[in-house]
Amino acid sequence: MAERLLGTDFPFADGILEGKTALVCGASKGIGRSCALMLARSGARVIACARSTSHLDSLIEEMHGDGHTKIELDLEDIDAVRDAISTIGVVHILVNNAGGPPGGPLLENVIDDFEGPFTRHLHASHVITQELVPIMESEGMGRIVNIISTSVREPIDNIGLSNTLRGAMASWSKSLSRELPACITINNILPGFTDTDRLGSLASSISERTGKTLEDVTEGWMNGVPIGRLIDPMETAVAVTWLCLPSSSGIRGVSLAVDGGRMRSI
Repeated sequence: MAERLLGTDFPFADGILEGKTALVCGASKGIGRSCALMLARSGARVIACARSTSHLDSLIEEMHGDGHTKIELDLEDIDAVRDAISTIGVVHILVNNAGGPPGGPLLENVIDDFEGPFTRHLHASHVITQELVPIMESEGMGRIVNIISTSVREPIDNIGLSNTLRGAMASWSKSLSRELPACITINNILPGFTDTDRLGSLASSISERTGKTLEDVTEGWMNGVPIGRLIDPMETAVAVTWLCLPSSSGIRGVSLAVDGGRMRSI
């Protein structure tokens, strides 16, 4: 799937984002990495951000075009986030993305469990957005895309803290969609069961807690997905890239599911 989407038939291969710069958070792996690849293939210059840059060197080599850079940034260190973004220069596209909190029943979480996840998701996204909005407005174009979860609409069992956090992100985004300058859009992508390390960790956690095999856990998930397979992260990245196009300026304040039809809500 990835090879096909990044090949010559890639839908945005004409460099439609040429001259634009994209900041992609959590770009070292999974959906974040795929977003960086897709945006680069569309012509954007990508600034890839992660807590550790050890996995970003190979990403830079793999990305289409020249001028891509990397920055090491811990999204839980808000002062460092503010300092880094204030000196980063012109950015037209922001992809807010970070690793989710551990699974488990919400009643088992203590207050301290909320601090790290809310900081690296909601607080960091807010600070970065505040820093970049004036720049985007002066450039006459801004695109903000938040990677959250289908749990915004249908909470998922045994990841209560994540459900709570994603809901807060969605409300934050919708509120901003009413406040941002006309040339800046903000939207959410709601990934379903996606073939990432994060999903593998979640499956292992459920297996340990319930005694089910990994195969049984995965099969149970797929029974509720009409397309009958996991989503390739590159498919999610295509949706992200589409929301970042200049021609997508009328799409504002939406939450777009990329879940293979799993959700039953409209």
